[in-house]
Amino acid sequence: MKVLQAIFLGLLLCCFNSQLQAQAIGIDDTKNALELVNLLTNNSSCIKVSNESVSGDSFTAGKNSYGSFTNSSPNFPFQSGVVLSTWSSTQSAGPFVRDQGNNSNLWLGDSDLNQALNINSFNASVLEFDFTPLTNTISFNYFFASNEYQDDYPCKYSDGFAFLIKEKGSSTAYQNLAVIPGTTTPVSSKNIHPIINFSPTQFCPANNESYFGQFNNQAANTSPINYAGQTKVLNATANVIAGNTYHIKLVIGDDRNTYYDSAIFIEAASFNSVIDLGSDRLLATNNAVCFGQDYTIDTKLPANYSYKWYKDGILLTSENSPSYTVKSPGTYKVEVTLNPSSCVVTNDVKIEYTPETVLKSSSIKQCDIDEDGKAVFDLTQADSEIKNNNSGLSDVSYYENLTDAQAGTNPILNSSNYINKSNPQILIARATNPYSCFNYAELTLELSNEIIPSRIATITEVKTTDFAGNKNTAIIEYTGSSDYEFSIDGNFYQDSPEFSNIAPGSYLAYAREKNGCNISNPFLFYILDYPHYFTPNGDGYNDTWTIKNLNLLPQATINIFNRYGKLLKQFKSPNLNWNGTANGYLLPADDYWFSLIFENGKNIKGHFSLKR
Repeated sequence: MKVLQAIFLGLLLCCFNSQLQAQAIGIDDTKNALELVNLLTNNSSCIKVSNESVSGDSFTAGKNSYGSFTNSSPNFPFQSGVVLSTWSSTQSAGPFVRDQGNNSNLWLGDSDLNQALNINSFNASVLEFDFTPLTNTISFNYFFASNEYQDDYPCKYSDGFAFLIKEKGSSTAYQNLAVIPGTTTPVSSKNIHPIINFSPTQFCPANNESYFGQFNNQAANTSPINYAGQTKVLNATANVIAGNTYHIKLVIGDDRNTYYDSAIFIEAASFNSVIDLGSDRLLATNNAVCFGQDYTIDTKLPANYSYKWYKDGILLTSENSPSYTVKSPGTYKVEVTLNPSSCVVTNDVKIEYTPETVLKSSSIKQCDIDEDGKAVFDLTQADSEIKNNNSGLSDVSYYENLTDAQAGTNPILNSSNYINKSNPQILIARATNPYSCFNYAELTLELSNEIIPSRIATITEVKTTDFAGNKNTAIIEYTGSSDYEFSIDGNFYQDSPEFSNIAPGSYLAYAREKNGCNISNPFLFYILDYPHYFTPNGDGYNDTWTIKNLNLLPQATINIFNRYGKLLKQFKSPNLNWNGTANGYLLPADDYWFSLIFENGKNIKGHFSLKR
């Protein structure tokens, strides 16, 4: 039985080991430079290559630090391609086994890599060649893998690699294409990693984590490659001039020491001339084309190439130029035959348009009080009308001419206090939608001393809150269709029809247009207060309790109560003049309560003191 168990266990381990091996990529380190370059370009007729060379480890007998790879694992992003590493390339096959490396210091680094990254490299592998593109863009896909993606190493160290390009024969510095998208920051394990926790209290924060792919150093890993971690697939792109010859140098090296190796994996057939039509212009990414604008898709390629343009899959038979002007949304595709070669390249771009920004022209008429041809205008009064009451638009900015408005220069800075320069004067208003698309409208400024009856407000009522000392309020109610300001003394005007902190007394309410010309008839109202005590002692001063101006208001009933709630006296408002008696008897000094009930049901309550 033990023999059978041992055989079964051996078979199980063998199957498991075979499964692991099936997951690993295959490495061929016997390829020469031409074979590696042809693998990258797929022998494309869209790009001409020459002067290929490759170099790397010359100290490990029978092994090269560069080679080709093939893959059948779904956990690996490329089916085939080129690998450049800082150790024997065959050691790149998975699964991951922790190994500190340690190649020879006699295997030197690369001076161009050192200069590009400001490092001190060792163990460099280099694939370089000349190429002549037939388009204005070259592109290829790659990812970086490293054994420095373990412990706290990403916080401190990274091997270096670069894709260095410049025009052949040029004395200018190389451009590095191996950078984090949209930046000039080199790709490395130090510049791309998640948060690294290396003790309960120590960590280094994530850095460009969205470009990090995965760790491969889990305990039961089946990683296709023998590296602790890797980036996501990245794209290297360069703008070039069609027909010019360039030199590119793909290089990787250890930095400062020979430990913990790294590699770059470059996808087969991905190095090629391509057409860059720009990014999709989409509402979702907030870069859609503004409504009403033309948008030109430009291949930036020679006119002697052959062009076919398509919209939503339909051939545009009359279009055969290097560029196409879009006037409506859709998916646009171009197919270019790069004469005189047989190379055909295609690309497409999706174009969406923003909603129309509809603005409305407006006018402000202001009173020329001193008849000097000038007045102060508050341009912001027109904001809502110009924006068509669209709250999704930006604040309106105003300009004295269309040229400034179109350029967005020299806006009127104090738009609430603008003095006109002519009569009439036309200003240009500009507002922007959430997609940064703008439109214009006219704002006409006019001076006038004319009274326009249809624009005069009518005050219908003034609602007051009384008996609050000097903190009474009044709200002017009115009818009218213009923009008004309000006053209760004929001198000071405010935007709000509500006034607060008003002392008792009589007032005249006004509503006038903000241009100062059309003013309403005055409306008389009163703020009431009551005496908080009286002294009915016959000295002729403060002998009765009354409410001033109450007789001028609509009829009201006043009830007076003692502290126990007993009704002592009742008056109608014109007759209110209480002398402190009830049924012919003098009432004692005490606190008394009252209720004041108007015909409309409004009920005001309070209390006062009788002193003797």
